[in-house]
Amino acid sequence: MPEADRPQELPARLLTDPEMLNACRVRDFARVFRLVKTRAGIYPSMIARRCELTPSRVGEVIAGRRQLLHMDVVERIADGLRIPGHMLGLARRSWETPQALVVTEREAPQAPEPEPEPEPEKQTLASLPGPDVDSILALATRTSLSTATLEAFRSSIEDYWRRDDQHGGEALRPAIVGQLRHVVGLLKESRPPSIQNGLYGIAAELARLTGWTHFDARQYNQARAYFTEALQLAKESDDRQFMANVLACMSLQATYQDKPADSLAFVTAAQDQARSALGTTPRVLSMLSMREAFAHATLGNQDSTHRAIGEAHRHFEQIGASDPDPAWVNYFDEPKLIVDTGIAHGRLGEAATAEPLIADALRREDRTNQRGRAFHAFWLARTQLDQGKLDQACDTATQALVPASAVASERVSGHLREFYDQLAPHRQEPVALAFEARLRELLPPVSGSLHP
Repeated sequence: MPEADRPQELPARLLTDPEMLNACRVRDFARVFRLVKTRAGIYPSMIARRCELTPSRVGEVIAGRRQLLHMDVVERIADGLRIPGHMLGLARRSWETPQALVVTEREAPQAPEPEPEPEPEKQTLASLPGPDVDSILALATRTSLSTATLEAFRSSIEDYWRRDDQHGGEALRPAIVGQLRHVVGLLKESRPPSIQNGLYGIAAELARLTGWTHFDARQYNQARAYFTEALQLAKESDDRQFMANVLACMSLQATYQDKPADSLAFVTAAQDQARSALGTTPRVLSMLSMREAFAHATLGNQDSTHRAIGEAHRHFEQIGASDPDPAWVNYFDEPKLIVDTGIAHGRLGEAATAEPLIADALRREDRTNQRGRAFHAFWLARTQLDQGKLDQACDTATQALVPASAVASERVSGHLREFYDQLAPHRQEPVALAFEARLRELLPPVSGSLHP
């Protein structure tokens, strides 16, 4: 499509606005159209033209006299207004695919391959019911929820996190978003407070997990949108510990976006929420103190970083076996405390202090955590390089490539490409050339370059 014919993109601030996110999630097109008009300057006549609707029909929707329910109309709205598919509960739209991955006519085969006959035992995609049919059937089969149902949801979330550590979140995201939509739909019905609060907590965790998968893919606008949604859902049940958890995620993302002041503001707010909650455990407080250390280290505040590290260790020493830790903080064990301590020192440029801490934690880390091992090996290599240990650094970074190639994490892949950039002064050394060859083999270049 020529550039001039492409529909105008909606502003990022509108696509990440909580009101827009909520309106899209429940397909309230009256609100969507009003927001598009007031925030993006796209008036009803233009909405009608872009979405292949009549102006009178758009006017009726805005006035609340008509609802748009058919999937083909929802898809036309997504495509016409350039609303990402997941926001409306749709599959990823073709225009969301990066141009580098789109097959042009020149690349297409001259004659299509004949399609094989489907095997009798296997159901083809064409024979599966559409999402509108699923919604209708759900109305007929809906049953009351119990605490056992909530536990089943929580168990699936724990499984998502385990698989995310092992393989990355890219392939998991459609399932997580689908379950999030399902739980949000359940919240529309009246239920006992204990069940309703449980559902809000599950929806908040699913939204945070979705945000995390976007963050790990370096899709920061989408990540922030889902983190914001998770924060709102947790607020509905006044789960302040979980609100602190979400704010800590947003703090970590801000360090990646080179916004250290935002990072410190988020983690300070997280600590305020945690301290105001009843029963906040030492493990949660320790994790938050370590995130505070990251923020101070990014700002270059040495004394504040050391103080926050000390607080993290002090809280950790107070952990008891019977503490009612939330499931989402169980990852923060002793090896994680040690490796994060090393990373905080590394961010300050204190490589000699950081190296043995990261190396010790890496030796003790669970080998199934592919992303964590790759990420922490990168930091070990970086501290070794900062000390002039070129051979050790390249060897460590090369070892990191194996787990990095086993997990879909652009965040980790990007770090290892950054390490390659840091080798610029030594680019012709044999160890650097060997690392480059292995990097190209296991983590293919992005758009023809090794740079992230």
